[in-house]
Amino acid sequence: MVRVENISKSLGEFFLKNVSLEVADSEYFMILGPTGAGKTILLETIAGIYPPDKGRVYLNGCDITMLPPRKRNIGMVYQDYMLFPHLNVEQNIRYGMRSRKVSEREVSQKVDKLADLLGVIHLLQRHPGTLSGGEKQRISIARALIMEPKVLLLDEPLSALDSETRTKLREELRRVHALTRTTMIHVTHSFDEAFLLGSQMAIMNQGEIVQIGEPGDVFRKPSCRFVAEFLGVRNIFRGEAVIDNDMSFISIDGLKVASAAAREGQVYASIRPEDLLVSIKPIESSARNSFQGEIKEITDTGTVIRIMVDVGVPFVAAITRRSLLDMGLKRGMKVFLTFKAIDVHVF
Repeated sequence: MVRVENISKSLGEFFLKNVSLEVADSEYFMILGPTGAGKTILLETIAGIYPPDKGRVYLNGCDITMLPPRKRNIGMVYQDYMLFPHLNVEQNIRYGMRSRKVSEREVSQKVDKLADLLGVIHLLQRHPGTLSGGEKQRISIARALIMEPKVLLLDEPLSALDSETRTKLREELRRVHALTRTTMIHVTHSFDEAFLLGSQMAIMNQGEIVQIGEPGDVFRKPSCRFVAEFLGVRNIFRGEAVIDNDMSFISIDGLKVASAAAREGQVYASIRPEDLLVSIKPIESSARNSFQGEIKEITDTGTVIRIMVDVGVPFVAAITRRSLLDMGLKRGMKVFLTFKAIDVHVF
């Protein structure tokens, strides 16, 4: 297990402030946040590249705060591969084993096993300059894994790759983790990576961790306005909540929205665009919220259609292209928005 306790580190415009987190053995832990949030510094502090100004780092219960990187048995994979251009693929993968008292036969077996696992065994005699970005990153991962690290740190390993390669390598990372059960901490900007790979995730902002939890819980239940906006909730409203029969009723510029969360006072309410049901007629359902409004904007994002509907306050709903065509939706049309009280998250 990796445990970070109250870590602070200042590197000018990049810094950490009292960061604490725990990553369980064999966990695939994701870290998301905007540029400059402190994600890479956190990884590099865990790796021992930077000593913290304050706080402690523990690995399997042992304090490794002042231990040099080479003695931590923590692997790291960066976005830009960092392969040795004068060495071929096989030599790059086995490079770290020079410091280990392991026979040449055993090293060769390890190289072949990892190269086969990552689908690069046919590239062993090639040099990095002749490889694609995806192939280079597979080599970087193999080079880190051959050391059998207790923890593998991945700093945006897929961000420099094209979409198709990124998708394939994401699947391979999931497969490698399932087979090796190596504890992984993965920094990314991609929500897809967080959902598909992570068992836990942390959101960082301005050197601090602002929320930790399972990806689904964090996406559906942001703890603050920053997390909600960062994760693309879109519908975030400030209002006054009162409790009635174990439910909250939130007044938002004259609109009363029901929420299953029993909160009162000044609150923020958020509703994800995909949780809003758009219809041209009222819908008979158990949903506690249904409002009529006018379509103000229709935006095609390529994957979904986003519709802004003014029901007294502006809501953004996400629908499919087929739904748009079937209902014949256009700007200026009157439509109904329906959503459940349980989909109104309050913080």
